[in-house]
Amino acid sequence: MRKGTILPDLASRLYDWRLRIVLSRAQLLAGVVLGLCLQPIDSTGQVEITPRARKASAAASVPSANLRVDTNLVLVPATVTDQFNHPVTGLEKENFKIFDDKVEQTISSFLNEDEPIALGFIFDTSGSMKGLLPQGRAAAAELLKFASPEDEFFLVEFDTRPRMVIPLTSNSSPIGLEVMYTDSHGSTALFDALFMGIHEIRKSKKGKKALVLISDGGDNNSRYTSTEVRNVVKESDVLIYTIGIGTGHDADSEAGSGLMRSVSEMSGAHMFMAGPWELRDIAEKIAIELRNRYVIGYAPKEVVRDGRFHRIDLKLAPPRGLPKLFAHWRTGYYAPTN
Repeated sequence: MRKGTILPDLASRLYDWRLRIVLSRAQLLAGVVLGLCLQPIDSTGQVEITPRARKASAAASVPSANLRVDTNLVLVPATVTDQFNHPVTGLEKENFKIFDDKVEQTISSFLNEDEPIALGFIFDTSGSMKGLLPQGRAAAAELLKFASPEDEFFLVEFDTRPRMVIPLTSNSSPIGLEVMYTDSHGSTALFDALFMGIHEIRKSKKGKKALVLISDGGDNNSRYTSTEVRNVVKESDVLIYTIGIGTGHDADSEAGSGLMRSVSEMSGAHMFMAGPWELRDIAEKIAIELRNRYVIGYAPKEVVRDGRFHRIDLKLAPPRGLPKLFAHWRTGYYAPTN
């Protein structure tokens, strides 16, 4: 990360008109889910930069936003936040530096795009969530308010075993209804539920894919191990946001919370700890990030088709006068073998 000179009043003076359009459209679409009313995001403290005008042909030259290797091109989705975890939009290509196995690369394509998404909900309904389900329902409802008609959704619930309650669909209404009437019981198969969610979302042809795991963090009944979960996350191109609700201090809960944080960061997303009054803000942050993430492309200087994992590092070189910014990105990719 590059340190910038802090101007305390900068955030209040800079407001990205594109973000207003995103929020306005999101508020109009699917805003009646579960009868909750969306409050517009407060711009106070949020950092946004008005970018220079781009050439019309620039966006057309960039492929889909999945992290993958196309012949000689690696695509890296990334998000940027300020110190208050507010999404930062409007940065330019020169504000990023990218490294492949510690070797700096030349950025050949750059896009800050908004396109349809596939979003999977993984919802903890185990006995440890008793008394916490209203918070979980509120989190899911807030996220559904940002639905676009072109988006796709699915719902996995888990207690003793994971269940594919609603397979991949473009209709978000059944998810809201299902979560409303969910009851809590049984033990917790969190790791198995993550496996099921990653498998289901691979069926989508959308360029953007994300999972949102809502849980108190415990796991005591999975067939898969935490190591196996981390390995499959490395091989996927899915952002995994995790929302920890009422996380406990027993061994199972701490191990589950550690995994939730680990897989989120590994995928290029975040873990959020949620109290009842924070769910709306968290849902808005996730939705805005999904709609406004950067996609950075580069052709590795040394193309080695060895099938091994290559580490990616991203550093920021923000414009002068901005507060300290933080980047989040997928930590690497597996090279092709032929």
